[in-house]
Amino acid sequence: MTGAPASAAGGPGAKPARGGKLGTAAVNQAGLWNIANILTMVRLLLVPGFVLLLFHDGGHDPVWRSFAWAAFAVAMITDLFDGHLARAYDLVTDFGKIADPIADKAIMGAALVSLSVLGDLPWWITGVILARELGITLMRFWVIRHAVIPASRGGKLKTLAQGTAAGMYVLALTGPLATLRFWVMMVAVVLTVVTGLDYVRQAVVLRRRGIAAERAAAAGRSVAAGHRSVATDVRVARTRNAAEAER
Repeated sequence: MTGAPASAAGGPGAKPARGGKLGTAAVNQAGLWNIANILTMVRLLLVPGFVLLLFHDGGHDPVWRSFAWAAFAVAMITDLFDGHLARAYDLVTDFGKIADPIADKAIMGAALVSLSVLGDLPWWITGVILARELGITLMRFWVIRHAVIPASRGGKLKTLAQGTAAGMYVLALTGPLATLRFWVMMVAVVLTVVTGLDYVRQAVVLRRRGIAAERAAAAGRSVAAGHRSVATDVRVARTRNAAEAER
């Protein structure tokens, strides 16, 4: 017996917590199978499904491209919610940290490459966007020892522009809407390049600050060690002098 009442120990008389965000303790018990990770897994599974729908019947059937757009839209919507849910309800896991960015880049990369293969989207656009995403990912690893590059408003706007433009290209649009999607994609490309350069600037600054901080800390430890060494020498000298005076 622990002496705790049943309601506190989680026994038969326990009452569900009220007012909290789903009850943090209860949510944490979900482990890997929590709502945020499930949404990430759904997005990963939608990638091959989206590609199959897009290329069905040669890749130019408006109906099947509408189905592909629906899969793409669901994937982009889950991207908006899984990260928020993970942070809001303390559902952050190692799996989520790895799988979430992979799922984000997989669905966008699949859309861009597929559209270029079909001849709907110029390869240079696909190359610019994918090169930027890969480069920023590698740069994050480059500075992760010193600091984490935070997501910026520009980066979020870039993601929204990319998703909107790619989605418009997935649909079999004609006329003014086809022209509009081109300019939306151009906005996405500009934001991709501008935010990429800003990330490079942040990475360089953060790395320099991190290196400077490490050097300052090392110098501080060296000075402290020197002071301890001098103090030790003084104590030894005093002890020796005291011993000689006694003799």
